[in-house]
Amino acid sequence: MENNTQVPTTQASTEEINAKRRLTMVIYGLYALSLFMGGLPSIVAIIMNYVKRDDMRGTWLESHFEWQIKTFWWTLLGGVISALLLMIGVGFILLAAVGIWYIYRIVKGFLRLNDNQAVS
Repeated sequence: MENNTQVPTTQASTEEINAKRRLTMVIYGLYALSLFMGGLPSIVAIIMNYVKRDDMRGTWLESHFEWQIKTFWWTLLGGVISALLLMIGVGFILLAAVGIWYIYRIVKGFLRLNDNQAVS
């Protein structure tokens, strides 16, 4: 008697990609949530990025993880520089620019993910 409980590899691959896509969407959600709740959701998101990064290698979702990681670190750097420059007044302008850039990166990444496309 044959055991037909094995899932075909193409279906398993599709299910695996869908699970990875959902995880990537959750991480974008955490980054977006940090706009309203402070930095804690983004810290959870960056940890998830690093923990699951190797699982994304070789898929179109790898670009999203790289995009998210770069967004986190460049935003953090921009925020620190803005905070230091608040004393001379320029920091407010830079902080606004960093915030707009952060929102742009999250929106662009999410839209590309929604279209099942890599982000560049």
